[in-house]
Amino acid sequence: MVKRKILVIAAHPDDEVLGCGGTIAKHKKNGDHVSVLIMADGVNSREEKFQNESILARRTCAQKANNLLEVDELVFMSFPDNQMDTLPLLEIIKSIEIEIDRLAPDTVYTHSLSDLNIDHQVVHNATITACRPLPDQSVNQLLFFEIPSSTEWKISSSNNVFNPNWFSDISETLDLKLDALSLYKSEVREFPHPRSLDAVKSLAKWRGACAGLNAAEAFELGRMKA
Repeated sequence: MVKRKILVIAAHPDDEVLGCGGTIAKHKKNGDHVSVLIMADGVNSREEKFQNESILARRTCAQKANNLLEVDELVFMSFPDNQMDTLPLLEIIKSIEIEIDRLAPDTVYTHSLSDLNIDHQVVHNATITACRPLPDQSVNQLLFFEIPSSTEWKISSSNNVFNPNWFSDISETLDLKLDALSLYKSEVREFPHPRSLDAVKSLAKWRGACAGLNAAEAFELGRMKA
């Protein structure tokens, strides 16, 4: 029997692994049902030197990574990369609402607003609207993740800075997260880039140390109903 129903809402393919790949694997080990919704293609806005990958190829990498994490369902939307702010927010909200109505998750993970990437910000705003606490709302826990090479690049003097208050122990699933991330070959960079495998592992170790754990993923708790 499925214990919990989890929905991860990510802007781009690889965000789901960077933000909560270890937690996804942990949920699956606990017998939970996990769905991942990816909103934009993550390709079309790139500089020419990085446009060596088609949308289909990027989705293939996502499928392999999510299969490794044993995700139950992976859904792709087709919003334009790094242009989601040019669309009516209501259109994005409604696309998320359809999936929430269909899947009835009790827990949703998505981007923090404290992030440099505009798509991450838009997905955050659309998700919290789609998860507003109406009487028939299935979602009773809402958590916001960080994305290396995006969240920490927001200027610290800005109003919104990532301030985690929820830590998920991924001591037993960190290696699986790194293996899944490595399947996004065009996204992984060499150290000291924050999206390198070494940096992602170091961040997990640091977040773990912040909570007395060997490794962790950090989140901001947006809402929780007991």
